[in-house]
Amino acid sequence: MRKRVVITGLGVVAPNGVGVPDFTEAIKNGVSGIQHDPELERLDFSCQISGKPTIPDELTLNYFTPLELRNFNASGILYGVIAGMEAWKNAGLTIETNDIPDWKSGTIFGTGTSGIEKFRESIYKIDDLQTRRLGSTAVAQTMNSGVSAYLGGKLGLGNQVSTNSSACTTGAESILMGFERIQSGLAQRMLVGSTSDSGPYIWGGFDAMKVCTFKHNQNPEQGSRPMSASASGFVPSSGAGALVIEDLETALERGATIYGEILGGNCNSGGQRGQGSMTAPNGIAVQKCITDALLNAGITASDLDTINGHLTATAKDAFEIENWCQALNLKGKDFPYINSLKSMVGHCLSAAGSIECVASVLELHHDFIFPNSNCEDVHPDILKWIAVSQIPQRLIHKKMQYIAKASFGFGDVNACIIFKKWNSI
Repeated sequence: MRKRVVITGLGVVAPNGVGVPDFTEAIKNGVSGIQHDPELERLDFSCQISGKPTIPDELTLNYFTPLELRNFNASGILYGVIAGMEAWKNAGLTIETNDIPDWKSGTIFGTGTSGIEKFRESIYKIDDLQTRRLGSTAVAQTMNSGVSAYLGGKLGLGNQVSTNSSACTTGAESILMGFERIQSGLAQRMLVGSTSDSGPYIWGGFDAMKVCTFKHNQNPEQGSRPMSASASGFVPSSGAGALVIEDLETALERGATIYGEILGGNCNSGGQRGQGSMTAPNGIAVQKCITDALLNAGITASDLDTINGHLTATAKDAFEIENWCQALNLKGKDFPYINSLKSMVGHCLSAAGSIECVASVLELHHDFIFPNSNCEDVHPDILKWIAVSQIPQRLIHKKMQYIAKASFGFGDVNACIIFKKWNSI
């Protein structure tokens, strides 16, 4: 018999809030974390705004020793460790210091890249004939699994400790991977989530592809405009989101706070066939991902209270809405509410799915739907499919039961998770 999986801990490092309390207030009130970025201006990027979390030095020292920080320059690992360890503490779990690992707990913590800043710093200091001088700290910071390795060591995790990487679906995929491991009985508890590095070496390729906004360099907070007719591309951002998930029996035994339940979900790929490509989604696969997620969760489309979409503020937003309508067989005022956290934080790339999942769980737990910012001029192609009333621009207080969260990424990959409010049954 498959085990039920619940969410008992949350952690977040986002451009508009570091830590769950600040982040919760920010998303309720539509607070933006997008600012002018002097470095992008200096480098003559077309997009000169970004979303970067603010991490005070004293906060960093709560998670890393001065010795660890001596040659440390990996923003993604920093964000991931802070978010992951906040989620662990938020779950009411302690960090054991004995010599025996926690065999029942593990982590799957994703990233797109790791330690780009560290690798650039190391290379800049040497020439090709001095590559052995990269430094002994470079490996742990630049290997993709660096974030999960750091978390595994700091928490003493003895179950699976791994890193997944699947473009913008990374965060949602990591949660589903951990969910399946617990559901099958291979683990009792998993720390799941994802992170993304900051900076021009991460964002430069997207700017060159002309998928980043260029119209709002003088008005940063208005720059990220999912579902808007005046959107001109996404705002590059970074951060990390983390969830502690565990089997229901274990959570109840220890009297844990339960934020919600994961009912099920689905990951798939469009195979870069049909409309799909390296950078564009195959609509048939997107629709199948959504319908299969609902089937796996055992609910119907009409059960959904709201959808937390991928919705990046690019030309693909209307296509995403069309795919949701086709998959759910709902449109107009019958369509659920839908929102996009990217209106406040920008596109956090490999961290987007996990940060947005934290937001979704908070909506469920506290019975609200966060507003869409910068969407006063909804794109007319979207209004062909859903009513403007279903795109809330103010905070809505509503008794919640089911939320769908989806992420779609480069490589024509998709993920959709169904969250359910915890009702003590």
